[in-house]
Amino acid sequence: MDTMERLSRMEVWHRFLCDKWLRFSFLLFLMVSMLWCPSSSQWANQLNSANFDQVVQSNEVVFVNFYANWCRFSQMLKPIWEEAAKATKSEFPEEGRVALAGVDCESESEIAKKYHISKYPTLKLFRNGRLAKREYRSQRSKDAFVSFIQEQMKDPIVMLQDKMALNNIDEKKRNVIAYFANTEGPDYKVFMRVASSLRDDCNFYVGTGDAFRPETVPGNNIMFRPPRTRGDQDMLYMGTLNNFELLLAWANDKCIPLVREITFENGEELTEEGLPFLILFHKTEDTDVVQKYNQVISRELIQEKGNINFLTADGTKFTHPLHHLGKSAADLPLVAIDSFRHMYLFPDINELTVPMKLKTFVQDLHSGKLHREFHHGPDPVTPESQTQPSQKPQPGIVINQQQQQKKQEKKPTDPPESTFVKLKPSEHRYSFGRDGRDEL
Repeated sequence: MDTMERLSRMEVWHRFLCDKWLRFSFLLFLMVSMLWCPSSSQWANQLNSANFDQVVQSNEVVFVNFYANWCRFSQMLKPIWEEAAKATKSEFPEEGRVALAGVDCESESEIAKKYHISKYPTLKLFRNGRLAKREYRSQRSKDAFVSFIQEQMKDPIVMLQDKMALNNIDEKKRNVIAYFANTEGPDYKVFMRVASSLRDDCNFYVGTGDAFRPETVPGNNIMFRPPRTRGDQDMLYMGTLNNFELLLAWANDKCIPLVREITFENGEELTEEGLPFLILFHKTEDTDVVQKYNQVISRELIQEKGNINFLTADGTKFTHPLHHLGKSAADLPLVAIDSFRHMYLFPDINELTVPMKLKTFVQDLHSGKLHREFHHGPDPVTPESQTQPSQKPQPGIVINQQQQQKKQEKKPTDPPESTFVKLKPSEHRYSFGRDGRDEL
């Protein structure tokens, strides 16, 4: 074997050894990366049962990452969360203003249970010691998190410069308008806390100073202005202004309506509530049918709150559910129920305001009648119910009734499948429960 051939073989062997070492190093790095899930953090607070309440109560805004170490999405988020915590601390260095924190839901199961954590990672915001109604569902990046916190730290109150500014208030929104003699007293500080808590649900305005002195002659006052599309008048708050709990309860009732609008932005949040949807699909300019729908629900179905979500939807945008129902935008308005398994169409929109019609439709969902009739046709009417108790049905009548019943019988069919169930949290973004853990 000549020298050149020996050198060539040594080079091949050397490359082989280097290649194996690189592969081993990469696998070792990968294993360490997967197993390394530190509970401590330099910038993000690690919360547990001993310090959770103290951290949440002592900061104006606390943004919490509820994670599980076995969850691959939680592992991917951890370094991003740390970067966001560092950036946020740099922008808001004052104590008691902002904190980013994490809860290991495996070791802190009681906290996870208290806040109904069923998917990982779940990101929730606490403001003034209270859990915000909406959890964070947007992009998981350092810049997105920082922008979100910046938005949360903005003053939720718009100061009115003069009475002409009242003309610029968006009358399609829910607005709370307050008049204060000054902004130094306890009344204004309580109002600020309420505005901060409900900033996502209402617009808050304040008039103060000489321009609004006539409004404050009888004292500071607060009123709610509903969307003008409903034709309602301003409603004055009659409670104690420096009572935070009382004012928050009043504003919460006014700012969070019984009937909500579903959009592509809040669809995931609404589906996760787990309640069936009763939805009015309508054209945006058809405010009359929206008002009638609200009135019927307030009058007949308010006791069903907690059993079903009352919603409206822009039917020109939510065309896919309409197609499932065999309808199109030309058929608007229409009402349907989505049970997250099937969809059921309210038979006649012209009977929306007929007493008990919509209520019966909802009750038929709960009793199973809607599903049963989709599979087997209308419930049969017994001969006894069509004859007087003292009368004996004639044989011919019974035969005719039996023939008519056979005509009414339908072959089993399936109702249209749910379309809104597809808006639920995705397995491509979350891990669900202990049994659904992802293996890396």
